[in-house]
Amino acid sequence: MLRRVQKFIEKNCLLDSRKLYLVGLSGGADSVALMLILRNLGYNIEAAHCNFKLRGNESDRDENFVRELCKKLNVPLHVIHFDTKEYAELHKVSIEMAARDLRYGYFRQLCKDIGAKGICIAHHRDDAVETLLMNLLRGAGIHGLTGIRPKNDYVIRPLLCLSRKEIIEYLDSIDQNYVTDSSNLVDDVLRNKIRLRVLPLLEEIAPGATANIDKTANYLREAEKVFDKEISCEKKTLNTDTGEVLIANLMKLPSPSVFLHEWLSPLGFNSTQTEQILCAVNGEPGREFTSLTHTLVIDRTKLIVEPISKPMKSIKIPETGTYRYDETTTCKIEITEDLSISKSADIATVDADKVKFPLTIRPIENGDWFIPFGMTGRKLVSDYLTDIKLSILQKRRQLVLVDASGSIVWVLGCRTDNRFRVSAETTKMLRISYKLD
Repeated sequence: MLRRVQKFIEKNCLLDSRKLYLVGLSGGADSVALMLILRNLGYNIEAAHCNFKLRGNESDRDENFVRELCKKLNVPLHVIHFDTKEYAELHKVSIEMAARDLRYGYFRQLCKDIGAKGICIAHHRDDAVETLLMNLLRGAGIHGLTGIRPKNDYVIRPLLCLSRKEIIEYLDSIDQNYVTDSSNLVDDVLRNKIRLRVLPLLEEIAPGATANIDKTANYLREAEKVFDKEISCEKKTLNTDTGEVLIANLMKLPSPSVFLHEWLSPLGFNSTQTEQILCAVNGEPGREFTSLTHTLVIDRTKLIVEPISKPMKSIKIPETGTYRYDETTTCKIEITEDLSISKSADIATVDADKVKFPLTIRPIENGDWFIPFGMTGRKLVSDYLTDIKLSILQKRRQLVLVDASGSIVWVLGCRTDNRFRVSAETTKMLRISYKLD
């Protein structure tokens, strides 16, 4: 068994014999076996135990067992106590999620504090199969059907090559005791139901089922590499870094639905939304979808995704000077007799005598109109923005500069109003700049 684990470690490049590693030691059979195996293989290890104060006397029993075992084996031990229920209530998460957050947060910090290369966790083959089946029941895609990875960042799982049965047999063979978490013996949650009822039934129906499912997960992990490479190429081809994808190019892909899922799920969009987006792309321009962090709009010929931004605000400008619109943008207004006209889109030059203070910078409103520079007739700002091909999201962020009479002086970054144009009679000009810092 030691040889199998060592081969698995070497094959997956999990451990370096010259480095220090933590072992997550709960006191259960799996973690006890992990610590003993790594110790016998000669790795430099220290143990870490979390007491979540969730199972009364059992929690204290586990801690005492771990302390005695590490003392007996001369393995340095780190112990921490958590008020898991308080954390769960404070962060509005389940007890299970709270324990997970606390555990891995502690492990990460402890690794930094003692200079450990990573934390070794005692997940085994049965755990990987349980995870695959749980994800399968929830309708996961390829990424959810790859089981548990041997290594994720600083978390290392050297026992994925062993079954739970093999671990128990190993401990029995060396007469090593361990503690049992009674909550794992009750089929009250999905994982326990799969462990206690589904896997035994599968083994009864098809002996070797667990090992075969694990082989499938390993195959899918390799297939996932090919899949991810192809998705990455498609993202580059469709230029998703810009936040925009042409619908025509999307529909040419072998599977637009899979691409949408892979592009949008990291941005918080769920599978139902991606299905709705795909159905809407050819007939519902203007339709909008939101996740917790992003907004997607179907805008004529393309999909546009942007982070959700803060609501646009209005600011008053009582006189010339420099004003801050937000954390990144400054507006400067000055009167000048220099009659030169800047060609920068960030700078507008108008006849100072035609502008009435105070000025206001605000988002566009329904019904806003102006007379675009060089024209004689009025035009709705929304129509003008459509004419210059601004997207729905860009329109929503568009600002205008309005004077005291309520007239739009400048559609910021786009065009000034012809009523305020510089003419032969102009004696002084109002120069307005609106720029990122």
